[in-house]
Amino acid sequence: MSRLWEKGLPLDQRVLRYTAGEDHLLDARLVPYDVRGSIAHAEMLAAQNLISAADCAAIRDGLTTLKDSFAAGEWHISLDDEDAHSALESRLTAAIGEAGGRVHLGRSRNDQVLTALRMYLRDACGEISDSVTKLRNALKVLSDRQGDIVLPGYTHMQHAMPSSVALWCGGFDEAFGDAVDGLHAVRRRINKNPLGSAAGYGTPGLDLDRDATTAKLDFDSTQNPVTAVQLSRGKAECTLLFEITLLLQDLGRMASDLLLFYTQEFAYISLAPEVTTGSSIMPQKRNPDVLELLRASSATAQACLAESLMITAKLPSGYQRDLQRLKSPLFRAIDLAIESVDIMAYVLSGMSFQPQNIKLDDGIFATAEAYRLVQEEGIPFRDAYRRVAQQYAK
Repeated sequence: MSRLWEKGLPLDQRVLRYTAGEDHLLDARLVPYDVRGSIAHAEMLAAQNLISAADCAAIRDGLTTLKDSFAAGEWHISLDDEDAHSALESRLTAAIGEAGGRVHLGRSRNDQVLTALRMYLRDACGEISDSVTKLRNALKVLSDRQGDIVLPGYTHMQHAMPSSVALWCGGFDEAFGDAVDGLHAVRRRINKNPLGSAAGYGTPGLDLDRDATTAKLDFDSTQNPVTAVQLSRGKAECTLLFEITLLLQDLGRMASDLLLFYTQEFAYISLAPEVTTGSSIMPQKRNPDVLELLRASSATAQACLAESLMITAKLPSGYQRDLQRLKSPLFRAIDLAIESVDIMAYVLSGMSFQPQNIKLDDGIFATAEAYRLVQEEGIPFRDAYRRVAQQYAK
């Protein structure tokens, strides 16, 4: 097995373990994207008469077979492979011979990795958006079923003004709709084609058609100049992590409300027994652990964002190996976002508000009374406010 950069010199295994890090584990999700990017690159090379049509066909068929066999579990990326990209090229060359060694013409591992990553991030944004849409549907079902139930609206943790299940659901629905809009906006940074920028300084002497791979891979534009590609590393990743953090903060605030509503003192809601857990010592307990973990999820997302921002801060221009460490926090936050949004939708599907337990403080209608006085007596709001306040001061 030969890694893409090897020149026949030995590599200390400790250095390999440290420099490869988690890539051989993390890269599994990138295999189909790397295959697609490599096929598009080979087809462009053939169209530019830089490789033969026969070699292009062999590359395309060989990579497609490798993608399918990987999905079937017939091979995996090992530490000796270092990453998905070495694993694919070495296996491709073993399968089809000399033609496999032609696929890397006109690119570096830097733009190859980034191309696969950006295609993956496009799909990840879509998957998170789909999960949020399902959550919004769960909120709509709850609102349609129990929206008329009156709830106290709180400020400063005190009864403030009347609310309802419909208003409670609607507020979070708008927040989650905003999250979908934010995820769509991330696409502007993601969807620029880096392929052909190579190590950040292009491919002098090679007549590449970068716009051809832009079209083949459904990118919005070709990223130019080539020196801009490495400067952009981390920006799309951090923009996505920022949107995930905001999403999980809203999810955490919803979880915080529900945890309060589920206490014996409130008892505003009931949870399905299959979403609660028990205590190892107290036989009577049914605990809303899932909501507590949802409340904590934004801390993990924010930490991933902070880690990614700090990795890229003050790096010089051009590629730096530090950027490899972006994968772990990025993938961790994406997985957490999808899992958390999905589990909240599931919790809501089995949750019910208990109107018999919901009591409103008499003072909750004070503002409505002040408004009544303004409209019926024509007095200034501040005078009405003081008159009503005196009633509650007694």
